[in-house]
Amino acid sequence: MEALFTSTSTVALAEMGDKTQLLALFLATRFASKTPIVLGILIATLLNHAVSAWFGSTIAAWIPTYFASWIVGFSFIAVGFWLLIPDKDDSEDNQLLKYGAFCATFMLFFLAEIGDKTQIATVLLGAHYGSVWAVLIGSTLGMMMANVPVVFAGRWLMDKVDANCTRKLACILFIIIGIITIVTPQLT
Repeated sequence: MEALFTSTSTVALAEMGDKTQLLALFLATRFASKTPIVLGILIATLLNHAVSAWFGSTIAAWIPTYFASWIVGFSFIAVGFWLLIPDKDDSEDNQLLKYGAFCATFMLFFLAEIGDKTQIATVLLGAHYGSVWAVLIGSTLGMMMANVPVVFAGRWLMDKVDANCTRKLACILFIIIGIITIVTPQLT
């Protein structure tokens, strides 16, 4: 449950103001039907985060626990500070829009997630918890919690959410997880 809850909350917070959230807003303004956008986000996230959680879990199994806790812990801290840097929306005039809402969303989201903060977070969560399924479900749920409201409420919601505050909160959460990851093996 801890892996599920932590994955959900950290990814949802990390997604606030992220380029994929801006992409969701962009797509919501381009397509009238919102359901294909939501499904495209869901499928792209499931595929991307399944590979990410598996990769993190697999890499962590190869590294001795002592070193893994330091590597993963400092990586969480680094991602925390990275979250303080706002993303920019670079989705204008994309040729993929001609393929319709679902295909455009799926392809754009999948590509945008590669190397993104939330993908890196999912790799780290997979490495930390070693539970691919809990991390996959949690990180996907976090992505959906952050993006589905944007698809349906769009600009109004983005104007109401303080992106700086959520980035700072996510940064603090990632730093705390990083410190706990480093300290916990030393205590046992």
